[in-house]
Amino acid sequence: MRRFIFPLAAILVLPLTLALRKTEPAGVQLRKSAGAFLDTLNDEQRRDVLFEYAAKERTAWHFIPKDDRKGMPLSKMDDAQRAAALRLVRAGLSQIGYEKTRRVRLAEAIVAKLEGKGRRWPRDPELYYVTLFGKPTDDASQEPWALSFEGHHISLNFVIRGDQVVDSTPQFFGAHPARIPKGYDGNWAWGDRVLPEEEDLGFKLIGSMGSSDRKLAIFAEKAPKEVRFAGDAQAAVDAEAVGIAWGELNRDQQETLKQLVLTYTDVAAPEVAKARRKRIEQDGWETLHFGWAGAVEPGTGHYYRIRAPSFLIELVNTQPDAMGNPANHMHCFFRDLTGDFDLPPAEPSAQ
Repeated sequence: MRRFIFPLAAILVLPLTLALRKTEPAGVQLRKSAGAFLDTLNDEQRRDVLFEYAAKERTAWHFIPKDDRKGMPLSKMDDAQRAAALRLVRAGLSQIGYEKTRRVRLAEAIVAKLEGKGRRWPRDPELYYVTLFGKPTDDASQEPWALSFEGHHISLNFVIRGDQVVDSTPQFFGAHPARIPKGYDGNWAWGDRVLPEEEDLGFKLIGSMGSSDRKLAIFAEKAPKEVRFAGDAQAAVDAEAVGIAWGELNRDQQETLKQLVLTYTDVAAPEVAKARRKRIEQDGWETLHFGWAGAVEPGTGHYYRIRAPSFLIELVNTQPDAMGNPANHMHCFFRDLTGDFDLPPAEPSAQ
């Protein structure tokens, strides 16, 4: 029987949030939840959490282990504060998105056990930081405000103006281990997956292709060591549309690619995900390109990139896990090419 850990704060916050979600849009929920969270903090804690909207930290996002991060970690909050913080994060996400976030956090306990006492970085499901930029307000004529929830393998970023979520990227998730390795003795079963759909749909698509289509889709025999366009906005905008075009796929393959894209878009709250899908439809699904590099079966390094006028998706799984199993450490993200962080879009570099 599979066993999972459900933190007390997550259990407390989820029913309340689900009830709220039925009646109020995400922007309203985020604003109210931000206010409720701030009300639980003392003055010193508020100074840790609150930054100016224009602060350089707002656009400094990281998914690697770090000694210091912006904001206040869940680990330094009491139960009430932690519940309020998780409710705030939940307000910007779909139920699926919140579950992904929870599973990525819980995987830190697995890494801690696998790495043992000599590990370089602290591994803690509570070492995820909440930061607010600007003043949460329902007045759309005022400066917007923003939320960051970030730690190892998670970076979630929202910008809210009035009662509208105007941006929700960069959106990053990672999984280490991506699949629970044989020999792990803990609260997950061998073979459990942290982010299964992101990989499985990619393998399904490349696996459905004949040799001629694979020649179009596979742009490199070896996968890169890391995602290539998680840096500045210019790098993402300049990312080449490699691989096979939508129009070269048959209907079943197009549906698989669509479901793969929706796996990323639908992490956000339903109305935000709807706006993401609408933008893709306005551009046209026919604008998508799907590029693959590396092995076409699990267990060896692999990579894919999905490029369209308004977004960029990357996934890479080449690093070994803490037990040395190859290709069991995954990174993947969704970026808005019309401008992450509600910033103006970068102009493509001259070729």
